[in-house]
Amino acid sequence: MKIADLIIWFEEWANPAWCESWDNCGWQVEPGILEENPRVLVCLTPTLAVMEEAIAIRANLIFAHHPLIFNPLKSLRRGSAIAEMIRLAFTHNIAVYSAHTNFDQVQDGTADVLAQILELQKVTPIIPTQAGLGYGRVGVLEPLMTLQELLTAIHTRLTPPHLILSPNADLQQKISRVAVLGGSGASFISAVAKTGAQAYLTSDCKFHQFQESRDCGLILIDAGHYATERPACDRLVQKFHSLNLDWVQLSQKDEDFRQFFP
Repeated sequence: MKIADLIIWFEEWANPAWCESWDNCGWQVEPGILEENPRVLVCLTPTLAVMEEAIAIRANLIFAHHPLIFNPLKSLRRGSAIAEMIRLAFTHNIAVYSAHTNFDQVQDGTADVLAQILELQKVTPIIPTQAGLGYGRVGVLEPLMTLQELLTAIHTRLTPPHLILSPNADLQQKISRVAVLGGSGASFISAVAKTGAQAYLTSDCKFHQFQESRDCGLILIDAGHYATERPACDRLVQKFHSLNLDWVQLSQKDEDFRQFFP
């Protein structure tokens, strides 16, 4: 399988045409490696550290969830991390490909993997976009859990550095219906409330969004962007392995970008 074949396979599963208008899915840098055998480094965020990792292990494709180029570039100048990554990509013949909001919607994408990790049953999208696909997932816990047990399961299975949740949440409340959305999902609070979910796992929630969630009768749980999306990158590595690629690896240089003190 060549890199071109790998991308064709992926885009049949998670079509970049499905990405949002504000998004930038697909090729970020392609220095002419489409006919090479893929040596793939999968990451959540393409950073300079990940590029240096790719150089060190002789990868020729960085397959990222987050786009390298998100906003239109007005210049490429020395000292810019993006400019340096693009320079290194062309110097070392390393391509960068991103699957963002298209990957969020599909089976085994970011939301679906979260639902599987929590072992949710009877799962459906929070916001359907096409047959069986869409943003977020909502499903039932069988057997149901107390909120305390659900928080423990999230902490154990996702290993976030911190969990933030709605005030006045009763830790002994029985939870039977849970919604999940990896990454920044606070804008979906009203849609989640309409699904009948009692708890909503996502990230990047602001102060007043916890208030909004409480007013909707919804327990909002923020586990952080990295913890809620990194598992889907690991799943992508597994799917690539199933294609019998010569070499594929999950990045060891991906970063959370956050620390909590103490």
